[in-house]
Amino acid sequence: MVKKDDHAIVLDYLPHGYPLENRRTPIVQAVGEEHLSLLELVPNRGVGFELNEKVYIGPEKRDKIYYILGRLPQDKMTETAKIQLKEFISKKVAEQEKKFVDFFNSAHALNTRLHQIELIPGFGKKHMMEIIKERDNKAFESFEDLRKRVSGLPDPAKAVEKRVWEEIMENPRQRLFVL
Repeated sequence: MVKKDDHAIVLDYLPHGYPLENRRTPIVQAVGEEHLSLLELVPNRGVGFELNEKVYIGPEKRDKIYYILGRLPQDKMTETAKIQLKEFISKKVAEQEKKFVDFFNSAHALNTRLHQIELIPGFGKKHMMEIIKERDNKAFESFEDLRKRVSGLPDPAKAVEKRVWEEIMENPRQRLFVL
């Protein structure tokens, strides 16, 4: 069963639709608040949107969104939407730091050659081994704790943000954070 968001965050609003298309339907480019899926939304007539505005897209009566057109293809994503998405990801990682730190405390091997931690950009076998050794002594409490206890580690928050971006934009085979 596909999990659906009840709310989305507006990344960009195109009141006259896509410039190079004949159909001039207004479009809202958005990201699902929980499951981080990129969406194209068709707004109700006469409503405006602010960037980063939270809009209801659930099954009940919607006040600003007429219907969900579908997933937003990356090639249709505006530059504004990409910038807003990066900011949204940074905010989400900061707000849910405990969730991401818990990932480092519980990550496991995917197979005999690859560990989940190695899927994080900038984290190789050496970092993975050190993280596992340190977490066996005591669980990590924050990104800062992770940086202090594992030497030479890239900024864990920035690395997680990069991974979330990759999962949203590049759709890799192995997913850690985006459903």
